[in-house]
Amino acid sequence: MMSDDSQLIVPPSFIALYLAPHGTRPSAQREVIAARYEFCEDLATMLTEHAADIKSSLHVTDDDVLSRVYRGLCAPDSGVNLTEAQWVVNRLAELLGWPLPGDMTPG
Repeated sequence: MMSDDSQLIVPPSFIALYLAPHGTRPSAQREVIAARYEFCEDLATMLTEHAADIKSSLHVTDDDVLSRVYRGLCAPDSGVNLTEAQWVVNRLAELLGWPLPGDMTPG
């Protein structure tokens, strides 16, 4: 999916956040999805250094770090919803070269 004005390519994994089960049409407009994707991608990128610092300073596992980040993203004022939080954590793991976490639950 591309935005006409910015030529931003939104990956299918992000578009899927806006599809109903077995649906083919996103529940939001292209511009909204593109803006949310940019925000979530930027957030994942910004969290890479923080996540690596947590792992080294607290001597915890990749999964522990990702769980902590996910819990933080589930806070009402984080700027993302629960499905976006899961996507950000998955993208963070990809950026760090860590194994992808399974589905997470808030709390």
